[in-house]
Formats: sequence, C-alpha cells, structure tokens
Amino acid sequence: MVALTVVQADGKKADTGVEGSAATFGVQFNEPLVHQVVTAYLAGGRSGTRAQKNRSAVRGGGTKPWRQKGTGRARVGTIRSPLWRGGGKIFPATTRDFSQKVNRKMYRAAMRSIISELVRQDRLWICDELSVTAPKTQELHTKLKRLGAEDILIVQETVDANLALSARNLYRVTVCSVKQLNPVQLIGHERVAMTSGCVKQVEEWLQ
Repeated sequence: MVALTVVQADGKKADTGVEGSAATFGVQFNEPLVHQVVTAYLAGGRSGTRAQKNRSAVRGGGTKPWRQKGTGRARVGTIRSPLWRGGGKIFPATTRDFSQKVNRKMYRAAMRSIISELVRQDRLWICDELSVTAPKTQELHTKLKRLGAEDILIVQETVDANLALSARNLYRVTVCSVKQLNPVQLIGHERVAMTSGCVKQVEEWLQ
C-alpha cells in the first residue's frame, strides 16, 4: 500500500493519510510509454478535415477552350488547369486521420505511471473538503489560494455542478470525474486533488 497525502481545507496536511494500492499508485515511471500515450491522445484530438480540390474535382473544364493549332496561343486542354485562375491545386491537402492505435493495456499502464509519479512528487492530494455552497468563482478562488494550489485538477466521483460552474472561469483550474480523466489533464496541472472515494474508483479502473 502507498500512503497518499491528505490536505485539509486550511491547507495543512492531515496526520492520518489515505492508503492506495501499490499496483496503481506505486509503479515505476515509464517515460517512453507515457510519451507515446500522450502523443497519441493529442493526435486523436486533431480533426484532419482540411481539403482542397485537384483538377478533376473542380467543376467545369469539360470542353477544350480552343482548338489545338492555328490560334497563336498556347495549347490548352481545360480551363481547370492548375495554371489557371479557378483551377485545381497541384498537390491539394486531403482529409487525414491522425489517430494512433494505443492498446487499452498500454493506456492504463501509462495512467498508472503518471499517477504514481504525481504521488512521488507530492503533487497528488486527497481533499474531501474542496466544495462550494453556490456557483461562486470568488469562493473557490479563495479556497484554492488558501491551499496554495491555483493550478489544479479537481477529480470527483460525480462532478458537482456548483464546483464546475465556479471553476470554469478560472484559467488553470479543471474539474472532472474519474471517467473523464486523461493523461493530458494529469500532466498539464501542477496539482491534482481527488476525493477519497475517487481512490477506489481509480484502482478499479486501472487494475
């Protein structure tokens, strides 16, 4: 078992901690695997929908503009030549799928590796008291300032609507559930705070 840091609402660390499974919170950091999974996740978010038309896709140009010989002008077969205005592109951009295949086993191993490294760096906190009574950004900002963590990812079992509304206008604060966790979010914040109930959910997900 691995001892996880419990932080109270006043920013002080509690004497009694929460223990997590060593298979999830205490594995060795695998940098090449984490890099591969993060790169694949970012690549999967690219739309790849840009597209241009080549000479066969541009409308028109079915008739030869003028006869081959005798006009004194250069020979032309179609008005949709790439050399003409309104013609097709020579090397057009086409739609592309940027997604990379990552096995489920690899993805979960990378997530365990990131979470374990956060624990070793004391960047993963267990904080059950991080909530707001109403959707007030100022109230949440004050609490986070007291904790000394204004760049933070807050993970809950079920996303609290008041907390989510309070955090959406804070630039470096993100609120999500365990099911919404991804590697980019984990490495993109200075701190990660989750409730004690999330620990069990994370263990069951990444086992």
